[in-house]
Amino acid sequence: MTVIALTPEEKETLEVFRRQVFDEEIIREGDSVGTDDTTLLRFLRARKFNLNESKKMLQNCQQWRKTVGGDGIDALYNRLDPYDYPEREEIFKSWSMYFHKTDKKGRPVNIQFFGGLNLPELYKHVTPEKHWEAIVVNADSLTREVLPAASRAAGERIHQSIVIVDLKGFGLSQFWQVKSLAQASFQISQDYYPDTMGQLLIINAPSSFTFIWGIIKPWLAKETVEKVDILGSNYREVLLDVVDAENLPEILGGTCTCEGEGGCDLSGAGPWMIERKERKRNGSIEDSGSGDKTEEVITVTERNSPVTHPIDADVN
Repeated sequence: MTVIALTPEEKETLEVFRRQVFDEEIIREGDSVGTDDTTLLRFLRARKFNLNESKKMLQNCQQWRKTVGGDGIDALYNRLDPYDYPEREEIFKSWSMYFHKTDKKGRPVNIQFFGGLNLPELYKHVTPEKHWEAIVVNADSLTREVLPAASRAAGERIHQSIVIVDLKGFGLSQFWQVKSLAQASFQISQDYYPDTMGQLLIINAPSSFTFIWGIIKPWLAKETVEKVDILGSNYREVLLDVVDAENLPEILGGTCTCEGEGGCDLSGAGPWMIERKERKRNGSIEDSGSGDKTEEVITVTERNSPVTHPIDADVN
């Protein structure tokens, strides 16, 4: 069972928020965005437990989910499996982004390599629209499959991932290629999948990254910036403090090669892939769904623990 510790005021805000978003039909039972407390808390935390702002954020997210790809995220996810589509290997030659096992806290590890980035070459094989759709379904797989599976494997609520970005071979010319795409990716992550990144480790940062970071930083929320660690080439010990060697790809200083599974990048290795294979054996094509269905919200009333998220004054 997942236990979510909240202050009395936070617990009351969550209860009001749940009631209002259902009463106003912002969400309905069964919506793929998730209707569990973990999901609702992500939106509340992203807006510092401000009810009106949290509702607006969730409403905007739902509107995006209904329209992205032309017919909505669920239809897009059904026709473009983030772990198995024809252009995946070609896309990964330019910009590989994949979930690979978990860190020492049970958080999914998301790995991205930018060194081979060459969008003009990629778009000879894949349309820009298809590439963007691949980015979107990869993002959606985090809350749809990856985090729920990681939570079940850990036996506790895992609501965030850790992201490792390798910039070896990445320079200014490549940054200008990907600038708009990267900004759009950051936007959907922050606006539609809030509070899902626990840590961002940028490794092999080139000398030009100071300039690049100066452009990227304003795109990010203050809370996101605080989670970023920028490292040079001496990153191995830092990564191994966070991720066990057997869970870290060999190319990043670990021992994992995912031999026989297409390599670490294409394997999709992790609890989510184990569950996918199990569903396939059982003849089910449905994903396991967002959220933890066995949550218990407990109230924290520790003395000297100030309440930091008051309820809106205009809550009825």
